[in-house]
Amino acid sequence: MKKQKATIHDIAEKLKITASTVSRALNDNPRISEATKKKVLKIAKQLNYQPNHIASALRSGKSRLIGVIVPTANRNFFSSVIRGIEEIANSLNYKIIISQSYDEFDKEVQTVEALLNARVDGIIASIGKATENFDHFEKIMNKGIPLVLFDRISNELEVSQVVIDDYLGAYQTVDHLIQNGCKRIVHFTSTQRINIYKERKRGYEDALKDHGLTVDPELIVYSNMQLEDGRKKMEEILKKKISFDGVFSASDYAIMGAMQVLKEHGYKIPEQVKLAGFGNEPFTSFTEPAITTVDQKSIPMGKITAETFFELLNSPNTDTVAKKTILKPELIIRDSSK
Repeated sequence: MKKQKATIHDIAEKLKITASTVSRALNDNPRISEATKKKVLKIAKQLNYQPNHIASALRSGKSRLIGVIVPTANRNFFSSVIRGIEEIANSLNYKIIISQSYDEFDKEVQTVEALLNARVDGIIASIGKATENFDHFEKIMNKGIPLVLFDRISNELEVSQVVIDDYLGAYQTVDHLIQNGCKRIVHFTSTQRINIYKERKRGYEDALKDHGLTVDPELIVYSNMQLEDGRKKMEEILKKKISFDGVFSASDYAIMGAMQVLKEHGYKIPEQVKLAGFGNEPFTSFTEPAITTVDQKSIPMGKITAETFFELLNSPNTDTVAKKTILKPELIIRDSSK
């Protein structure tokens, strides 16, 4: 038979005290003596007691848990943001539950539902590429639960947001490529529903215009921005014999794929083609040549996102005005574009 989990009532029975005293002792209530706390903790350890966070949340109204939704956790950017969030949360005795949407709308909706059922005190999220309907995020807000978006946001939602200046990062990168002799720059981008790709494309276009260069739709390439997409799209460009002397990708992964294909076809980088990405993924500094990229200030973004969340959580006013924080990106110039 399956062994039942120990409860506070089991601990109380062992010690011949009330369940409420056990509960207070486990929660480090100052009204309970240190001697009693030690006895309770000792028996709890012996019985392998695991607290029921949902039951605790129902009693107290707080679970001290925060749901964090990211498209994928195996990217340096998202894992670093999570680290920043966790540092602030842990310092305030909160824990985070990390969930991945894998850029799938249905999975994102299911994740929100699961986190709400787990009685989290609030949710921090970065929107998936496939998300067009925001009803699941509206549901969070309608329940009066704090919601903060970071990086991939939507202007359709009146919530607090933390982003970097994607427009500025793209503009500075393309300006740098032009200053170094590029006149026909390919731009790898993705769905324009996602703010980061929309803003990076706008920065790319404005930099071209400000230098008197034409925005050629043939040079703007849409994909999912993975390494294989960069490879595939660069093969297509070469096959079509499209003239270009630079590539600016809104993702480091796609520019890495493009670089591989260009090298396989005998192109010299940066002599014949100059390359720049976005994200400052660790591999960009180890390639040959090292890839010029934009640092997104991921750990500071995580910390500021968490601080924004706790401001909301601790605000007595439920009608708090949504706040947008924009961080300044940093262009890191390396050999791929010099």
